[in-house]
Amino acid sequence: MKQSKKIAISASFAALSVLLMLLTGILPVLTYAVPALAGLILTIIVIEINKKWALAVYFAVSAISVIIVPDKEAVAMYLAFFGFYPILKSVLETKLPIVVEYIIKFSVFNISIVSSYCVLIFVLGFNIGEDFSILGKLVIPLLLVMGNVFFFFYDYAMTKLITAYNLVWRSKFHRIFK
Repeated sequence: MKQSKKIAISASFAALSVLLMLLTGILPVLTYAVPALAGLILTIIVIEINKKWALAVYFAVSAISVIIVPDKEAVAMYLAFFGFYPILKSVLETKLPIVVEYIIKFSVFNISIVSSYCVLIFVLGFNIGEDFSILGKLVIPLLLVMGNVFFFFYDYAMTKLITAYNLVWRSKFHRIFK
């Protein structure tokens, strides 16, 4: 693929990801769904170009999102995990046994999410607890369990979408970007 095509595709997907991230400012209910979807877009760059280009798009979307996206919690989710996960997934799934792969995936997910919330709460001063005060002390373990269940299904869905992309949509993508 020519360099100019790589730049055009990467810039287009970066712009689409930033546009999606901006939606979290309009519809706050999308705080978690949009970073996951924006990260999923990077999968196409990993497949069509390579991991280095996907990493560059991740950094570009992250930098722009930090500056212009009003929902900083969504930005934290993208920065901490969903933005780089497609790249990590491609590395882990080609080199490791499945048990080791899942141990690393879940470890990275938990460390990333807990770290991002620590930054949101202790550095940026977010008061996350008031949203969940009805649950009391159970809120953190409950959120971690729910997050891990969500991550399992996110990873599974991403695998199925990658398969569908390779079998069905990839040829259409190549026709568009000849």
